[in-house]
Amino acid sequence: MAEMSPEDWEFWDTWMRAQRLLARELDRGLQRDCGISKAEFSVLMTLTRPMRVGELADALDWEKSRVAHLLTRMENRGLVARTEDGATGRRTGIELTGEGRRTAESATRAHGGNIRRLVLDRLTPEQAAAIRAWSEQLIEPG
Repeated sequence: MAEMSPEDWEFWDTWMRAQRLLARELDRGLQRDCGISKAEFSVLMTLTRPMRVGELADALDWEKSRVAHLLTRMENRGLVARTEDGATGRRTGIELTGEGRRTAESATRAHGGNIRRLVLDRLTPEQAAAIRAWSEQLIEPG
């Protein structure tokens, strides 16, 4: 196993600090501009059609209990509504309300603007291509 040089550690520390700063600024933008959290934004972007709660949890790769708690808060704010299974009458589904759709549209514009300002506008085309290639390499299986 290769050893990390001081320069490697410096690179890693800088990269981690940049990620934390970017995540913090994007999260603050969602809260400030749209009144929602990053987790709520993730739900709004994923819930493009009515889904079962377990299906939503799988799509987000979150624990079902985390999703259920967040959905309760979002339901209380009028962003989502639970739907009943006709056969059992249990409230097992979830869908966006009109307010949830409006919030998702507004958040997409605001968050996109913040991503553009904080990231995309600061990269050269070559830097963007290198980051894309590296990211694709990291997420490819095997």
